[in-house]
Amino acid sequence: MMFSSSGGGPSAGQTCSLVLIFAVLLQSICVAITFLYFTNELQQLRATYSESNLACFSREDVLLQDMDADNIDESDPCWQVKWQLSRLIKKIVAKHRLEDAISGAASSATGHTSQVSTATEREASKNAVPRVAAHLTANQNWRHPETIQSLPLRNNLGYKINTWEASRDSSSFLYNLRLNNGELVIPQTGIYYIYSQTYFRFREPEGVEPDADPDSDSVRNPKQMVQFISKYTDYYPDPILMMKSARTSCWSKKAGYGLYSIYQGGLFQLNVNDRIFVSISNKDLVDMDKPASFFGAFLVS
Repeated sequence: MMFSSSGGGPSAGQTCSLVLIFAVLLQSICVAITFLYFTNELQQLRATYSESNLACFSREDVLLQDMDADNIDESDPCWQVKWQLSRLIKKIVAKHRLEDAISGAASSATGHTSQVSTATEREASKNAVPRVAAHLTANQNWRHPETIQSLPLRNNLGYKINTWEASRDSSSFLYNLRLNNGELVIPQTGIYYIYSQTYFRFREPEGVEPDADPDSDSVRNPKQMVQFISKYTDYYPDPILMMKSARTSCWSKKAGYGLYSIYQGGLFQLNVNDRIFVSISNKDLVDMDKPASFFGAFLVS
């Protein structure tokens, strides 16, 4: 036989369920309140930190004032930022100053080198030896009676050649020297190289035929050929011999003519207004062929 209670209050099971639901709701509310609280705190901290960083950069003296070692707080984030930026700026400034110094030194060295080079060039041009030179060739009208002096010079220096060609063509020229009556006039004191070559030709007299006898070994009288190079000075009236070259040749009777040349040259100290010239011993044998007979001089120092 079963009995049922018919009272008006909740049962024990319902009461436990209500308590459990209430506890869950209370815990949820606490969690929500805690989450909102910590979120708000984090936002406040973030805002504060951002404002402090902005304050480091917005202060006018952040990069201008020197840091006082006695007032340094190494834990201060603002100080750390200032210190890093200060080091970076100092490095950049030092680098630019070094580059400017190197560039300035290079420009100064280049300018100094240029000045030295210019001064050296001026000094060299000042000390340069002027162009003093002459190369004279035989005159085309060498058969003219006045080409070779008719009377011999004193001191046994032969017959002076009075006429030379100095037309500045491909074969002859005259620079800063003067030619007067076969004499080169020296314009300035110095050491000169003087040279000359004379062409000699022996010819059979007209009407005389070469010896046709093949067994004949006779020779004609020997001929002496001498070339002189001499000078006149303001201190001595007679010519002064400077160089002489000579040879003696015998022509065979079988030959219609014979050809010879004499060349000589040397260095000499000459003074202003000295006059140098060429003379020969036998004017009848001279052949003033333009490429073969010449006379010249040039200043060495």
